[in-house]
Amino acid sequence: MSQTFHRFSELFAQLGLPTDEQGIRQFLATHSPLPHDVLLADAPFWTPAQASFLREGLLQDADWAEVIDQLNIALRPDDLKA
Repeated sequence: MSQTFHRFSELFAQLGLPTDEQGIRQFLATHSPLPHDVLLADAPFWTPAQASFLREGLLQDADWAEVIDQLNIALRPDDLKA
C-alpha cells in the first residue's frame, strides 16, 4: 500500500481556502495562535464541512493526517512549537 504525502497548498484546496503562498500566510496570521486547549477541528473559524474533513482525516489516519498535523502546529503559539 502506498502512502500519499500532501502539501499545504493541497490541504488548503481541500478546505476551500486560498492555495497561494500569500493566502496561506494570511490565513495562518489571521487565525494564530490557536489556544492549546482547542482542538484543531473545534476552532471557531472552520465551517462544519471543513471541521469534519479535519476531524475525519485525523481519526482515520488518512493520507491527509500528516499535513493536518502540520497545520495544527503552524496555528499554535510559538511557545508550544519548541
